[in-house]
Amino acid sequence: MDAADFPRLGFAESLERLQAMPEFLDAALVAAQPEDLLARPGPEEFSLVEHACHLRDLEREGYLARVRRMLSETCPDLEPFDGAAVAAARDYPSQDARAAAHDFAVSRREVIALLQPLTADDLRREGTFAGRRICFADLVAMMVEHDRGHREEIERLMDAIED
Repeated sequence: MDAADFPRLGFAESLERLQAMPEFLDAALVAAQPEDLLARPGPEEFSLVEHACHLRDLEREGYLARVRRMLSETCPDLEPFDGAAVAAARDYPSQDARAAAHDFAVSRREVIALLQPLTADDLRREGTFAGRRICFADLVAMMVEHDRGHREEIERLMDAIED
């Protein structure tokens, strides 16, 4: 997904989807038994606690930082976020999933507060990410797509836990 999807999805709907993700994550954590928080559907897939920690860290250190830079700088070079390396270095399985989900929700509210007042002109502001020029609308679309992927993975994980 990128800015080309906005005519179909729309900025307002994108914000609604972004706002809904913390509640979705929280509902999954509430529905899971404590022993299910570390269950992995496959060796390369995240457990619920790992999803919560990854979403928290990417929101704070990736998306929030990128949004701030897009707002304050002219054509910033936006830093990548190596989620796999961060997950390994921070030992996500040893962390508290609910605390991570809470911190994710706090950071997401901050991101949404920064995004809500954006105008059409703001959405055209540009930066560089992963070697290509992107606009603010592209960044929002990347966030929506990232959430969609995690939502699908969490749904599959919850289905596997229930079986």
